[in-house]
Amino acid sequence: MPPTLASLVHHSALKLTVRAGEDRLDVPVRWAHVSELADPVPYMEGGELLLITALKLDAEDPEAMHRYVKRLADAGVVGLGFAVGVNYDDVPEALVAAARQEGLPLLEVPRRTPFLAISKAVSAAIAADQYRAVTAGFAAQRELTRRTLADGPEGLLAALAAQVDGWAALYDASGAVVATAPEWAGRRAARLTADVQRLRERPAPASSVVGGAQNPDHPENADRVELHSLGTSRRPRSALAVGTAAALGTAERYAVHSAIALLTLTTERSRSLHEAGLRIDAAVLRMLLAGEPDHARTVAGDLYGGLLDAPFRMIVAESPAARNRAAAAAAQTAAGDAAPETGGDPLGALVEVVESAAARAGEAVLVVPEGERLVVLATDGGAAVAACVEHASALEAARPASESLAGGDEESLVVGLSAPSGPIAASAAYKQAQQALSVARRRGRVCVEHEHVAAGSVLPLLADDAVRAFADGLLRALRDHDATGRGDLVASVRAWLSRHGQWDAAAADLGVHRHTLRYRMRRVEEILGRSLDDPDVRMELWLALKATAPD
Repeated sequence: MPPTLASLVHHSALKLTVRAGEDRLDVPVRWAHVSELADPVPYMEGGELLLITALKLDAEDPEAMHRYVKRLADAGVVGLGFAVGVNYDDVPEALVAAARQEGLPLLEVPRRTPFLAISKAVSAAIAADQYRAVTAGFAAQRELTRRTLADGPEGLLAALAAQVDGWAALYDASGAVVATAPEWAGRRAARLTADVQRLRERPAPASSVVGGAQNPDHPENADRVELHSLGTSRRPRSALAVGTAAALGTAERYAVHSAIALLTLTTERSRSLHEAGLRIDAAVLRMLLAGEPDHARTVAGDLYGGLLDAPFRMIVAESPAARNRAAAAAAQTAAGDAAPETGGDPLGALVEVVESAAARAGEAVLVVPEGERLVVLATDGGAAVAACVEHASALEAARPASESLAGGDEESLVVGLSAPSGPIAASAAYKQAQQALSVARRRGRVCVEHEHVAAGSVLPLLADDAVRAFADGLLRALRDHDATGRGDLVASVRAWLSRHGQWDAAAADLGVHRHTLRYRMRRVEEILGRSLDDPDVRMELWLALKATAPD
């Protein structure tokens, strides 16, 4: 505890006597200051014990003393020490009355007690308090380290909550609560998710103080909560919340800082370990795609649990922002400049969403950056796949209706999902995910599942510039013929194909005689130089008509 007026009064060597403010002696003293100025307030910071002899004061003037004491009290001075036997043999009654009126503690300092002795006593008490705080901080650090090694982050949180006499919570990369201590703090911690998300938008390290995390059982009690980002990367991967009834003291601050360091060490893998893990992930994926699932299992060991045996989904995602960042980084590296700062990272955000969902559900997931793409292997029907689809749906819902992925949106994300597959068919699943990705890109969608493409119509796939160019080239000669007014060959082909080559039905649709229709179809064969008896020709004509049909 810091020194208080009461501790100074009880100091046997100082012999101080209380003349006013007896009920306010428990106030902490930040410093002892000597000043004989008539107005020392401009030089006060608050919390001082002011020591005077009234050398330049009319201490017997009630009005002057009232103004003097009131300014001291308003400035935050916690006490006034008056030396007797120097300018006044006793403490003037005007000063005593003013101190009592303002509630400012007034201490009588005997002549044999120099002000220097009081300053030394305050300084020694402050130093002793700081030493106790540092010692307690080191003890807390040892206890936090021991609990972390024994019980992991959960043990650390429990030890931290005990040290600060409050509660603590750990959040993952998505802002979800991972663990709390004590357990009853879970509801309070969950109310801070939005604050954690705002903290994660700031470069690490970052911290903030929030209020209003109320105790549901006692709504009148609101905690003071400190939020701290965890991690060494530019974007924090997790956060720590510490809730207390009051501001943290020195010892508690040491404990919080130790917890931040320990949690950073336990939640952040080293760069070399992370890169090694990425190389293993990439090697396992290459083996699966090469049709070597047994070798993949041998390399993976228990790293992915049963992921390589159970039905899984292959996810392929890409973003124009990834391509542009890679190009900018390469250009600046070639020029000898530092790598550019990046803004939004759609692929990075998707990784966080998938990995966080998998961690909460206890699932294994394989994530491999592949150039400007991202490849994910996740359990079919699991939380990671569901989180990916939900994230893509949220992005699509938030995008303005007029905005298209093909329009160059720098923050866009395109995702393709394969059908459920197994390790033997991993290569086929990868191709399915790529096909779904291609369809999503052409349709201006954020996410397309291969199963939905297979279950739908092939016609939307014709909305491609190459297909339209082929269709226009195939039908151009027929349209040029029709433009001369010598017939309606395009409409005749459409009617004949739609009726599966039935002359009477097609002629009826056109309102012409079947012989007229037969003549027109012979002209089509002559102009195209191809026989309509060939099913490939009929198929190509039908797709060309569909590809060029108005929406």
